[in-house]
Amino acid sequence: MLNYIIVFFISMVPLIELRGAIPFAYGFKAADPSFNLLLAYIIIAVGNMLPVPVIFFFARKVLEWGKDKKYTAKFFTFCLEKGHKGGEKLQKKAGRGLFVALMLFVGIPLPGTGAWTGTLAASLLDMKFKDSVIAVMLGVALAGVIVGLLCTLGFGAWFGITT
Repeated sequence: MLNYIIVFFISMVPLIELRGAIPFAYGFKAADPSFNLLLAYIIIAVGNMLPVPVIFFFARKVLEWGKDKKYTAKFFTFCLEKGHKGGEKLQKKAGRGLFVALMLFVGIPLPGTGAWTGTLAASLLDMKFKDSVIAVMLGVALAGVIVGLLCTLGFGAWFGITT
């Protein structure tokens, strides 16, 4: 049970998210054959999606508020710039296909392209909430398939998990 809780919390950590939680799940599976990977995937996906509504509705406001505060200015400005740059790139490349671009942005498992950054970018681009959530959810599913495939092929060790 503890291993499922661990992967749940890992999947909620910004920049690590599902991409880091799945290799841990494969590591837990290697150590304990009774560990259920399908259940872990579901738990990881829920954990990765849980912060999305909060990010969409509140992150932008909090970041704007904190960007000029003494202790938070650097980090909050970094987050705003990262989200804004990601949103601009999506907007330029996508044009009218912003939904698909957001899904692919979240779904391609590269550093800084997960649900957190994608949702912040969608918020900064004033996308509709429903469209944003669906695009991010599909992107999370795509990233889960890609990372799972890489772990199955033995690349989990690249993520710090030896199988």
